[in-house]
Amino acid sequence: MTHGPTEGARALFEALHDDEDAVVRALRAGASAESSDTEGTTALYLASVQDLPGAVRLLLATGADPNRASGPEAGDLPLCGAACGGHAEVVGALLSAGAGPDLSEEFGFTALRWAAGLGHARVAEVLLAHGADPDQPGPQGEVPLVVAARRGSLRTVRALLRHGARDLSPALEEAGRMLTLDVEQELLAALRRMYGDEGHESAVRRAPVDGGVTVTVELLRGGEPFASQDLQTGHAAIATLLEGELGVRAPFEELAVRALRGGGPGLDNWLAAVEALSLYGDEETFQAAAAWTASEDPLRQTLGAEVLAGLTGPAGLGFRTGDEPFADRAVPLLRELARTADPAPAEAAARALTAYEGERDRE
Repeated sequence: MTHGPTEGARALFEALHDDEDAVVRALRAGASAESSDTEGTTALYLASVQDLPGAVRLLLATGADPNRASGPEAGDLPLCGAACGGHAEVVGALLSAGAGPDLSEEFGFTALRWAAGLGHARVAEVLLAHGADPDQPGPQGEVPLVVAARRGSLRTVRALLRHGARDLSPALEEAGRMLTLDVEQELLAALRRMYGDEGHESAVRRAPVDGGVTVTVELLRGGEPFASQDLQTGHAAIATLLEGELGVRAPFEELAVRALRGGGPGLDNWLAAVEALSLYGDEETFQAAAAWTASEDPLRQTLGAEVLAGLTGPAGLGFRTGDEPFADRAVPLLRELARTADPAPAEAAARALTAYEGERDRE
């Protein structure tokens, strides 16, 4: 069914492929903001999935219902379409106009379930800020926190925790399970289950996203991709974060493995492990970090330097309290490491010394 004059509806849909001025002209000419095409797709849904925030606002301002379902079976919601595409500005506009944050479309997917499963952290943050239920189960009964843990999106997990998500133990179990898998092989196997193992070539791409790495596996036909799946790789950081929330103390060597295999210094998996080890603040952790600085592996040396920096810095235990004199023993190790021939651990040690000496000067 088409709402409004047929010609006006056609003009409105054509205007969405043009610009906002064209949308204004179509609406002024009599097109209904509630127009839909012959397949039942509404103009608002189309603007939402195509990430046209200006057009979305115009349609909402002239009467489009943000909760009206779209499509042949009326199974698609504008909010879910925008969330699925990662269109945070459109999501915000729809919510501000009254879109229900927890409405589910066909098969039981909510906008938050789409965002959590696809790693659209900014969309998840907007939905949660507008009252989305962080614990509403999806179609398989899995809560968003478990789905985000499987996805490997640390930023999404943090947003869910800030808004009161409760099922931490199942999410930790899922993050731990993902840590045992080869992400590339898992993605490739999933694609072959869907498209058959017919000798298709595959390609792997890695891209930095939200403090981590997103791995994309593509199937190729004639050298061109025709199908793909992707996952983020923040599972180690997620496991470490959830352990901290639950009061679980992972062995220091396990945290070291997470850091060393997690993409390297500066990424979430590394930073989460360093922070957790620094907060342990005990003799065992100090001895482990000291041993790492003497390793032949520059990456492990760098890890040792950063953990020692945490143990001896203003945020670490033992710097001012005197309970554990880590600084007195760590500083000579850091000075020695700063003279190493390899630049990465040397720079890490130099930064730690600079921060330590700056803190001492301020006392």
